[in-house]
Amino acid sequence: MARHHYRCPLRWADMDAFGHVNNVVFLRYLEEARIDFMFRLAPGEGSESFTGGSVVARHEIDYKLPLVHRHEPVLIESWVTRIGAASLTIRYEVKDEATEDAPETVYVRAETVVVPYNLAAGRPRRITAEERHFLEEYLDEPVAASASASASASASASGDRREGRLAA
Repeated sequence: MARHHYRCPLRWADMDAFGHVNNVVFLRYLEEARIDFMFRLAPGEGSESFTGGSVVARHEIDYKLPLVHRHEPVLIESWVTRIGAASLTIRYEVKDEATEDAPETVYVRAETVVVPYNLAAGRPRRITAEERHFLEEYLDEPVAASASASASASASASGDRREGRLAA
């Protein structure tokens, strides 16, 4: 599975009164990375993929550590965890890569559900075969679904289910 890498510069205006990147600014960082990722397919190739528009249906963000201003950009890795008929889910890590002097530092883990949208018709549209082919290069299993499936399998195997729920 490939991951898209985007180096995002930090701006002085991104900081809040507490001296770290404001939580809302991370949405802009994710947007920059997502647009850079999704439009890799179209420019210069004559492709119309993803150029007709898309909308965000959902964001989920887990803030792990504060990120403070510095001159070096932060790395945003993006990959796809689900491709549906008319939506896809992109997962991200906002981080610093490991170096000889320091371990990898993850500031944010996030997920976005994106819906391709036909702006002229004013409604969602299906993912095209070309888009699906592009997205599949970045496809990985979703973390939550894998963990949930493992928990369900373990509970079923041990017989600890009552009325469709896991026993406490």
